[in-house]
Amino acid sequence: MSDDRRTATERFVAESLEDPRSGGRPFSSRARESRRSLEDYLRAGVRPRWMERLIEIERGTAREQRRLAEAYEALREECGADRRTFARRWHAIAASWRFDELNELVRTHNEWYPVERDLPMDIHTRDYVLVNGRSYRRRELDAGWILEQFPLSPSRRAPAAARRTPRRP
Repeated sequence: MSDDRRTATERFVAESLEDPRSGGRPFSSRARESRRSLEDYLRAGVRPRWMERLIEIERGTAREQRRLAEAYEALREECGADRRTFARRWHAIAASWRFDELNELVRTHNEWYPVERDLPMDIHTRDYVLVNGRSYRRRELDAGWILEQFPLSPSRRAPAAARRTPRRP
């Protein structure tokens, strides 16, 4: 059938079946019918964007924890036994610490992860289902997160956050 006798829908379908890299030839039936899954992407060596973003968030969080642990220890040594000065100065440091780039990744993750993973909705909660029993949402990092990881009252030992990997919310 010539292009001038096709409806707009028929032309769209015909064009969508053509592989733009193959000079206008249609996709093979094998390519059109092949199953696409996460496992197939991983076998091909291509990570989905949601997975890359989670890796970036984990690495960024670990990097910030290391930097904070160094600052915490330096301040602890500088303040010595003066806990009141330590608490005041550590609180000021925590309040001024910036996580803009990392928090932007977290916001992007929280917005797009359920769409990218095609998560089903829970009709009772009217929210996306839990992933491995937990919410897919990640917490943005802020002064409160810092003070949970590195408390205002220093102990003799290094804070637990400096010794372990980041915990998911």
